[in-house]
Amino acid sequence: MANIHSAIKRNRSSKRRAARNQVARSKARSAVKDARVAIASGEDVSKNVNAAASALDKAAEKGVVHKRNAARRKSRLMKAAAKAQQSSK
Repeated sequence: MANIHSAIKRNRSSKRRAARNQVARSKARSAVKDARVAIASGEDVSKNVNAAASALDKAAEKGVVHKRNAARRKSRLMKAAAKAQQSSK
C-alpha cells in the first residue's frame, strides 16, 4: 500500500480508468465475437459487422485499443464478411 498521498490518489484513479477500459474492451470483444458467429452462420452479417466496427472505433477513440489495432481487426472482419457473402452466392 502506498504511503504518499499522490500515489494513493493515482491508485484510485487507475482503478477507475481500468474499470472504464474493461467495459469498452468487453463491448468490442463481444461485438466482434457476434460478428464472427454471424459470418459463420450467414445471417444478419452486415448489421453485426457494422456494430463490431462501431464498437472497435469507440474503443480506439477512448484509447482502450490502439487505432491501428482497431483498423486491423475491422479489416479482417470485413474481409471475412466479404468472403462469406462471395461464397454464399
